[in-house]
Amino acid sequence: MPGIVFFGSEQYESIASFYVEAVDATVWLEQSACAILRYDSFLFGFCDRETAETEGVLTFVTDTRDGVDAYYERLADRARGSPRENDEYDIYQFFAEDPEGRTMEFQTFLHDTDPV
Repeated sequence: MPGIVFFGSEQYESIASFYVEAVDATVWLEQSACAILRYDSFLFGFCDRETAETEGVLTFVTDTRDGVDAYYERLADRARGSPRENDEYDIYQFFAEDPEGRTMEFQTFLHDTDPV
């Protein structure tokens, strides 16, 4: 198993639903007061806590620029700007925020990468 990143959430059920609806994640496992989601090979979870943990960046990688643009069309109201090329990392990307204020990044590599 590759691993799971967990975040505390003040509203874990609605946050999990947001990622299912907006990002096409699927519910991989439901536990008592936690939901673990899957986006391709990326496992991430939200657990019921008194305070939301919003540090870090959840990065969702698509195969193409069109994939990034499609997410931008869905999430433009949450985006911090339009998709752009980032020459430093040779990627095409944009950033947005989830309903609790976590940073989400949507990107594609503009160079070949090894399969995961």
